[in-house]
Amino acid sequence: MDKPVILAVDDEPSVLAAVARDLRRHYAAAYDVERAASGAEALEVLKDLKLAGRVVALFVVDQRMPEMNGVTFLSRAMELYPEARRVLLTAYADTDAAIRAINEVRLDHYLMKPWHPPEEQLYPVLDDLLDDWRASYQPVFEGVRVIGHRWLADGHRVRDFLARNLVPYRWLDIETDAEAETLRGLAGAAAEPLPLVILADGTALSRPTIAALAERLGLHTRATAETYDLLVVGTGPAGLAAAVYGASEGLRTLLVEREAPGGQAGTSSRIENYLGFPVGLSGADLTRRGVQQARRFGAEILTPVEAVRLETQDGYHLVTLSNGNTVAAQALLIATGVSYRLLEVPGAERLSGAGLYYGAAMTEAMGTAGQDVLVVGAGNSAGQAALHLARYARSVTVLVRGKSLADSMSQYLIERIEETENVVVQTGASINALLGEESLEAAAVLDNATGAVTQVPARAAFVFIGASPRTDWLRGKLQLDAQGFILSGPDLVREPGRRPDGWTLEREPFWLETSVPGIFVAGDVRRQSTKRIASAVGEGAMAVTFVHQHLRGPAPAQRPPASGS
Repeated sequence: MDKPVILAVDDEPSVLAAVARDLRRHYAAAYDVERAASGAEALEVLKDLKLAGRVVALFVVDQRMPEMNGVTFLSRAMELYPEARRVLLTAYADTDAAIRAINEVRLDHYLMKPWHPPEEQLYPVLDDLLDDWRASYQPVFEGVRVIGHRWLADGHRVRDFLARNLVPYRWLDIETDAEAETLRGLAGAAAEPLPLVILADGTALSRPTIAALAERLGLHTRATAETYDLLVVGTGPAGLAAAVYGASEGLRTLLVEREAPGGQAGTSSRIENYLGFPVGLSGADLTRRGVQQARRFGAEILTPVEAVRLETQDGYHLVTLSNGNTVAAQALLIATGVSYRLLEVPGAERLSGAGLYYGAAMTEAMGTAGQDVLVVGAGNSAGQAALHLARYARSVTVLVRGKSLADSMSQYLIERIEETENVVVQTGASINALLGEESLEAAAVLDNATGAVTQVPARAAFVFIGASPRTDWLRGKLQLDAQGFILSGPDLVREPGRRPDGWTLEREPFWLETSVPGIFVAGDVRRQSTKRIASAVGEGAMAVTFVHQHLRGPAPAQRPPASGS
């Protein structure tokens, strides 16, 4: 944590050097001492400190300076740091200035020059003031600050990215937080579009792309090598499990993630049926543990980087990434999971991120306090989201297209929903339209049995209406079913002894192996997979066993083909 700042301001170079020297000699262990040769220069220093999230504990300021005297400076400085203690220096018995300073800027002390010896004339006074300041000091947040308003779709996108990548940030609503407008002005971005992201070093980014933000945050976006033993695409439970087992067993392992580690599981508010966690844990917590474990064993994780093209040459699998790099691996695991299916009704596209959210959208939960919200869907993810939102929202209405929850939701979730007073389940219902201009205000709900449409007030809607695999980049490379799920193992062998088209090995495909030798699949993206976290973890671990068996087969060429990266 950065130390609090003591700022000395004096227009006489020798005096400024002397006061800075004495301050550092006594306070350097606990405070950073900054100095400025004028009031204007000092205000610029304060601007930079404020943008960087630093705190000022004490001002030691000369009164008689040209252009801006000490009292005037302190009155300006108080706008940025009202809690800092204030000491005025002067070489003259200036009673009028002292009285004015006490009245205008609540001056804490008035010191005459010279202050020697400082052990008697300076330090006792400042020690007392700093002790008083410390007593009420609240450490400031040191990290990323995001300025926007609740209904800003790009603001939701940035916050969701930061939260899912476990990057601490502070949200400042431009409509309700006075500090947001102050910081925006200090950054010189009053006319720039929101969201405004202020990094820990004070750098301000207006409406940044996710790729640019990741780069500035120092996230790992480029591989350290061109060739790996195992390349895992996707960092949901299956991908993380494969990385842990692969890296721990000596395979040089690289993971590639297009959004954030954890996949859909990482957005779950509460997972209560995962073995070994009887009281449950959040998806974010499970993801954090998995990422730390994989990294501890030496696995690399790239995020946010997307796999966009696949080629196989001479026993190596070459994956081209969205950042232009190409990496090669002797074994490739596809664990990309599935993406939430979009709601296709009038108003959905316009209000996405401005009241309409896909998945749990944990970043928006507290913003629903005292409001009516909808959850659309009947699976476990919808049930978990409804229970989490019920802690904040006035009411949660779960819209279910079918006749009941029993066909698609675990019984323990159904029982908890029935016990929660502010959660209502409406069966045989679906959204017909979303209403609102700049943000969601209501939904038109269709009764599937009668055809009647009712307008229901809602400030937020969280949608869980199924999912589809993101495998377009694999078409023509691997065998997929009609929905885009990847075929593997027995699904590839349509007749006894007949191997997949293009299969080049004498053996049959392993259970989790795709139509290309050495390329495996695990988790929800696999055809007919069990959509459970435990099974995804099991498949990821099992895939590594097949990877070892594949690598023990005929060795590929001595060098991977040129990647062109």
